[in-house]
Amino acid sequence: MRCNNRRTTRCAACSEVYRRDTFHLITSGLRGGKGIPERVAAHPRVFATFTAPSFGPVHNRPTSPAGSVRRCRCGTLHDQDDDALGTPLDPHRYDYDAAVLWNAHAGPLWRRFSTYLRREVAKRAGLTQRAFRQYARVSFAKVAEYQKRGAVHFHAVIRIDGPEGGDTPPPAWATADLLTDAIRAAAALVRVDGPVIDGRPHAFSFGRQLDVRTIRSADFERGQELTERAVAAYIAKYATKGAETATGALDRPLKFLAELAQFDISDHARRLIRTAWTLGARKDLEHLRLRAWAHMLGFRGHFSTKSRRYSTTLGALRTARAEWRRAQAAAPNDPEPETTYVLAHWVFAGTGLSDAEAWLAASLEPAPGTEGEPTHA
Repeated sequence: MRCNNRRTTRCAACSEVYRRDTFHLITSGLRGGKGIPERVAAHPRVFATFTAPSFGPVHNRPTSPAGSVRRCRCGTLHDQDDDALGTPLDPHRYDYDAAVLWNAHAGPLWRRFSTYLRREVAKRAGLTQRAFRQYARVSFAKVAEYQKRGAVHFHAVIRIDGPEGGDTPPPAWATADLLTDAIRAAAALVRVDGPVIDGRPHAFSFGRQLDVRTIRSADFERGQELTERAVAAYIAKYATKGAETATGALDRPLKFLAELAQFDISDHARRLIRTAWTLGARKDLEHLRLRAWAHMLGFRGHFSTKSRRYSTTLGALRTARAEWRRAQAAAPNDPEPETTYVLAHWVFAGTGLSDAEAWLAASLEPAPGTEGEPTHA
C-alpha cells in the first residue's frame, strides 16, 4: 500500500506521484486536457508570486539590475549553498513571534485576497460583484513555498474565464493587463488582523515584493516569457517540499519539545519551532493549533489549492490511475475471444506439374506400338 506522503524527504516514490499529478493539474488549466478544452489556453492568465513582509534583516544574496550578485549587508559575498542564507543578522532583534504568526495567518490572508481580487476585476470592468458573476469568473491554482528564512510565500496561476469557467470564453474586456492591475491592487489592500501579544497588536499583509508575469509561449528557464509547461513544472516542484527543505526544519510533528534535542537542525529553525510551541500554549491562540504545526513553523494550510473551475482534481487523476491499473491487472485473466485469421498475402509455391499431376498425365499417354490401333470397348 502507498503511504501517499507528498514530502520528498519522507517517501520519494509517493512524492513523485504527487508531483506529477500536480503538474498535470496545473497544465490542464493552462493548455487543456483531462476534460478541460484546449481553448482555455487563449484565456488571460498570469503567474504571480506573493511574498511575506520583513521580520528583520537576514543574510541574503542581493542582485544588481544587471543580474550580478552583490555582497550581503554583513559584507560577505555568500555562496548559493551557504547555510547562513536566510538567518537573521541579529537574532535577538528578529521578530520571531510575527514570523510564526504570519505563517499561521497566511492561509486566511490568501482566502481574503481571492475575494478582493474578484472585486477589483469587477471594478475595472465597470460591473458590480453580482453582475460580474454573469460575465466572468476568476480561477486560480496556487502552491505554498518556504523561503530560507522560514516564511511562507505563494506562487499562483490566475486566470479569467467565462461565467462557467474554462468551458466558456472570457468577455472581450478581460485582458492580462487588467488582471495584473487588479492583482496588484488587491494585494496592496488585503489585510488580516492577528492577536495581541504582550500588549502588541499584530496585523498581516503581503510583502512589498510582488511579481506578476503574463504566461505566454516562450522560454521561462532563461528568464524570458513563461511557458505553460515551465510554470506547471515550477509549481509542481514545490508541492512536494516543506519547511524541512528550505529552512532545515522538521518533516514530522513533535509530541514533546524535548524531541528537538535529537534533531540536527539550524539554530534559526530551532528558534522558530520553539516560538511556535510557546505561542501554542496561550489560550487565546488555541484555534491556531501552533503546537500541532510547530514543525511547519506555524503554517497549517494546504500546500496546493485551486478554485473549483480551474481544472481537474487530484482525486479525478487518482481515480483514473486506479481504474487503469485494475484494467491492466484483469487483462491476463480474461478469456481470449475466438479469432478468425485472414491471410491477405500470397506466397510463391512453384511452377509445373505436381507429382500426382505428372503421374496422371503419364498414365493417359498411349503404350508404345499401339499408336493408331482402334480402341475396343
